[in-house]
Amino acid sequence: MTSFAPDSIVLNRKLPLWYQVSQSLRASILGRSPQDPLRLPTEEQLAGHYGVSVLTMRQALKELEDEGLISRHRRRGTFIEPDVRRGSPVRLLGSVDAIVAQQSGMATRLLDHGRAPVPAEVAEYFPDLAEVSAYHRLRSDEKTGEPTNHARNYVRPELADRIDLDDLIRWPMTKVLRDAVGADISRITDTVQARLADPETARLLQVPLLSPILHYTGVTYDTAGQPLDVAVIHYRGDRFSFTVTLDAT
Repeated sequence: MTSFAPDSIVLNRKLPLWYQVSQSLRASILGRSPQDPLRLPTEEQLAGHYGVSVLTMRQALKELEDEGLISRHRRRGTFIEPDVRRGSPVRLLGSVDAIVAQQSGMATRLLDHGRAPVPAEVAEYFPDLAEVSAYHRLRSDEKTGEPTNHARNYVRPELADRIDLDDLIRWPMTKVLRDAVGADISRITDTVQARLADPETARLLQVPLLSPILHYTGVTYDTAGQPLDVAVIHYRGDRFSFTVTLDAT
């Protein structure tokens, strides 16, 4: 029987390995195509794929099992749950793959895209540019069709020229930039604020005007410290929560 093939990652030794593996595998699962197999490789095969011990892999799989993304059956193997709900809480622990996992696993519609003057709200990140490439997407729960968030990404034009729009339907921008475009991402800075839904957000997310939303801004930097992408995302307040874990070491 053919097994699902997860993406690969480069592990950061400053963060728990099981967490990085679980987030990478989570992003692969939520970003899979409908025709992909549901059966996962064995623990030993996955451990070899990620370059970790079987014990670490087992801990990563337990995290996904507790979340309801996979089910494990003695002698039969481990399987992706086909009808898992895709709007689970966001859990951030400092890895790029956590950001990818956060944004994965929902039906995505590209509302519009193109070059535009740098908006005032992100101008501080692009002082050297007059224009950026802007992408506006609406994400919905695949099972219910309920809108969950709408996102605007502002990307440096030289990177946008290498973006395939089909990739943006399947994957988050972070994954497209890193894995498809080949951008050398070093860090992402996140800011989350509580706000009230403006008319556009209320219409897109199908919530009452002035209802609570989570306003997320994520700035993606390369190794030279230059911002590559600024994501501005509005989440429905009744569908998302953010948990941030800080390592004391």
